[in-house]
Amino acid sequence: MEIRIGPPKLTRFEKARIVGARALQISLGAPVLIEVSEEVRDSIDIALMELEAGVLPITIRRTLPDGSYQDIPLTALLRGEER
Repeated sequence: MEIRIGPPKLTRFEKARIVGARALQISLGAPVLIEVSEEVRDSIDIALMELEAGVLPITIRRTLPDGSYQDIPLTALLRGEER
């Protein structure tokens, strides 16, 4: 997928938004998508682990001031960080 808007990787702001939203979901009882050890109890740590594992089914919408936008799957942005 060609990323036409913004950098080819996940920005720190997008990462913070994703981790915060996912941590809230986990703290409210949402199922965890990865295997975690008994020592890990913090929802933020679990959300970070899920993000790094690439298992979150999330799409990022990047918008320009003229109203145009591009929907980018999270996996495409995570692959951009590996380069």
